[in-house]
Amino acid sequence: KFNEHCCTSVMKYTREWEEYVDRQARWVDFKNDYKTMDKNFMESVLWAFKQLYDKGLVYEAYRVMPYSWAAETPLSNFETKLDNSYREREDKAVTVAFELNTPPHGAPKADKYYVLAWTTTPWTLPSNLALAVNRQVSYGYVLKNNKCYILAANAGPKYLNSELQLNDERGAKIDITHGIKSEDLIGLSYHPLFPYFANHKHAFKILDGSGFVTDADGTGIVHMAPDFGEDDQKCCEANGIEIVVPVDGQGKFTDAIYDLQPPPQGGSNVLSLKGLNVIAEPGGSKFGLANDRIIDYLKATGQLIKQEQIKHNYPHCWRTDQPLIYRAMPSWYVEVTKFRDRAVEINQKINWIPDHIRDGQMGHMLATAPDWSISRNRFWGTPIPVWRSKSGKIKVFGSIAEIEKASGKKITDLHRPHIDDIVITEGGEEFHRVEDVFDCWFESGSMPFAQVHYPFENKEWFEAHFPADFITEYVGQTRGWFNTLIMLSTALFDKIPFKHCICHGVVLDAETGLKYSKRLKNYKDPLEVIDQVGADALRWLMIASPVMRGMDLSVDPEGKFIRDVVRLAIKPIWNAYNFFCLYANADGIKAKFATDSKDVMDRYILANCKQAVETIQTSLDAYDTPGACDAVSQFFEALNNWYIRRNKERFWKSQHDA
Repeated sequence: KFNEHCCTSVMKYTREWEEYVDRQARWVDFKNDYKTMDKNFMESVLWAFKQLYDKGLVYEAYRVMPYSWAAETPLSNFETKLDNSYREREDKAVTVAFELNTPPHGAPKADKYYVLAWTTTPWTLPSNLALAVNRQVSYGYVLKNNKCYILAANAGPKYLNSELQLNDERGAKIDITHGIKSEDLIGLSYHPLFPYFANHKHAFKILDGSGFVTDADGTGIVHMAPDFGEDDQKCCEANGIEIVVPVDGQGKFTDAIYDLQPPPQGGSNVLSLKGLNVIAEPGGSKFGLANDRIIDYLKATGQLIKQEQIKHNYPHCWRTDQPLIYRAMPSWYVEVTKFRDRAVEINQKINWIPDHIRDGQMGHMLATAPDWSISRNRFWGTPIPVWRSKSGKIKVFGSIAEIEKASGKKITDLHRPHIDDIVITEGGEEFHRVEDVFDCWFESGSMPFAQVHYPFENKEWFEAHFPADFITEYVGQTRGWFNTLIMLSTALFDKIPFKHCICHGVVLDAETGLKYSKRLKNYKDPLEVIDQVGADALRWLMIASPVMRGMDLSVDPEGKFIRDVVRLAIKPIWNAYNFFCLYANADGIKAKFATDSKDVMDRYILANCKQAVETIQTSLDAYDTPGACDAVSQFFEALNNWYIRRNKERFWKSQHDA
C-alpha cells in the first residue's frame, strides 16, 4: 500500500509540471521522458551494481552511519552536508567520573580513583563500553576528600575555576598535579557507569585513542559507545569489543535498557529510559527527556562532576529537519576510496562554471570522499539485487533476465514486495533477497545510462551521446548529484559524465533570507508571476543575475525585482523596436539590413551591434549567461540613449533618404 501511494504521488503533479515547464519556455520532451521508478530505468541500476560488484568495488559492512530516526533510514555522509543540514543547536554536556579498579602508576594514595570523561551526548552513556586516552597528552590528578580525579593536565584549569569544579569543601582552589603518563592509564579497567552491559567481553578498559583523542575540549579522556561513534567503533573493534545497539529504528531505547533504582542517597528516583527517544524533545524538555533523566541519575549516584550547556553545529536530516544520531548499521558500500584519485583526475577535464568549483568545492569533495553507503532500509526504491542463503552465500544479478532464469519466475515489477517474493533454490539452499533498496542518489547518479535503458537498449545512441554537453543544478549538488554522477561514471566507464556544468546559486526570500523551498512553500506561484509580468522577465532575471555564477539571488515574494526587469531590460528592447516600426510604417518603408552607410552614427551603432553579437556568442560558448545578458543591455543602452536620441530628426524627415 505504501509503494502504491508513492507511485501515485510521483504521477500526481505530472500535468502541473508540464504546464510550468512549457509556460516558462523550457524545451523538454515529455513524450520520451523517464522516471526512476520505471522498470527499464531500474534494470539499468541493477546492471550498474552488478558491474561494480564484479569489479570488486562493492562490499557489505557493519558501521556507524548518520541515521535519521524520523525517516527511519541511514544517510550517506554527503547527505549530512546538503543545504543547511548543519545547524546551531544547544545541548547539555556533562563531565562524568568513572571509578578505576586499580590506581595508575604515579598517582597519590587515595581511597578511590576516578578518570573524568566529557561528552555532548549524555544519552550515549548507558552504552559506554570503553574509555580512550592519547599517548601524546600529559595527564595529571586532583585530590579532593581523599579521592583522586585524573584528567588531562591542560584541562585542569577548566575544572578548578568555577563553582561546579573540584574545589575542596573550604572553597580553596586545588592545583592540578602532573605526573601520570598515558601509558600508565592504558589497559586499566573501571567500574561500568551503568549495569546494562556489565558482563560484556573485553569491555570497560582504557584504550589507546591517539588518533582521535585531544585535550582541546573536555578532559582529554573520551567516553566510547562503539554503537554510536565511528572512531569509537574502530577503536573498540581493534580491541575485541563487540558492538551493542540498544536503540531501535525509531531512535528509542530498547528493552536492553531497563529501569534502574539509584542508591539510597538518590532518594526514590528511578531511571526509566526504555521506549524513550534518545534525542527528541517531547514533553517540553529543551534537551530531551533521555538526557535529563540520565543526568539526574548521575547526580544521584555522585558521578556527575560538571554539567554545562553548549552551542554547536549539529547535523539534521535534510528531509525531516530532525537532529540525526550516529548508529551502527549493516550497509552495502561502494569502495570509493579505491578509485577516488581517478575521479579527481577526471574532474580536471570538466569545465565548471564558476571555474573555482573544479578545484574548490567539487575537487575537495572528490579527494576526501569516503566509501559510499548505497543501501537503505526502505520500501520504495530500486531493490538491491542480492539474494542470500541461510549459510551466508550470496548471488548478485544484473538484469531481469538473469533473475528470471535463476528463479523460473516472470518479473513484471521490480518494486517491493513483488521482488521480495522471488525465491531462488540452488544446491539444496534457498536464497532470499536482502531487504534493502538503493540510496536514491545511486539512482540519480545512474541517470545518464539508465534513462535510455543502457546496456539493454540504445547502446549506440548512449555511446554517441555520452558524456553530456552540459548539465546545470544548484551549487549544493557538488555534494549530491554532481558527485554521484562523477563517481559512477568513473567506476563504470572511466569517463567524465558531462563536459560543462553550470553551478547556479540559491534563490532566497529577500525578507527572511531563507532558501526558496517546496517544503517551506515560501515563494509566490511562478505561474502567477509569469501571468503578471511574462515569462521573458522571469527568465531574464535568472540568466542575467549572479545566481548563474554560483552566487545567491534574493527575490522579494511579491515579485518587485521581476517587474524591474520589465522596466530595465524588456521595455528598452520593445521601445526601440516600437519606435522604428512607428515611423517606418508611417513612411511605408520596408526594413532591410545595410552596412554601407557613411553616417558616423550609423557606423557607430553597427560597430556596437557587431561587438555585442561577438560578446554574446563568446559568453554563451563559455556558458556565461550573465555576460551575454550584460552585452545585450549595454547595446540597448547605446541604441536608445545615444543612437535613437541623436537621430530623431533624421527619422522625422518628410523626404526619404539614407
